[in-house]
Amino acid sequence: MLCRDGRRQQMIRNFRDHSANERTFLAWIRTAIAVMAFGFVIERFDLMLEAAGFAAGAATPRAAEREFANIAGTSAIAVGTLLFVLATVRFLRNATMIDSDEERKIPGSRMDIVLGGLLSVMGIALLVYLSHV
Repeated sequence: MLCRDGRRQQMIRNFRDHSANERTFLAWIRTAIAVMAFGFVIERFDLMLEAAGFAAGAATPRAAEREFANIAGTSAIAVGTLLFVLATVRFLRNATMIDSDEERKIPGSRMDIVLGGLLSVMGIALLVYLSHV
């Protein structure tokens, strides 16, 4: 492609593929931030329950309920951090594969399934927790 002054303009090889890879990476990063923020909210949920109970004159959450909220919140923060790492590894691996001329099989998505399963288990556990509070 030529510029207006007649010089040859350089294009990024496989630009569309690299752009799609970067958009996917940013979507994973947004998801990781959301999971970590949700974990922080879960971690501090007992404080809100305590404040609401104090204002209404109700009993405060039991120690076991607080412990569960702390474990669930910390787990969500850990899963969010893991998502950051996996998104970066996946982004770099895909960028290398895009630039490569050789044909390769697409690697399996076992880790995606494992992370989806972890988030599902955490969601079910939180549902059970909130139904008993």
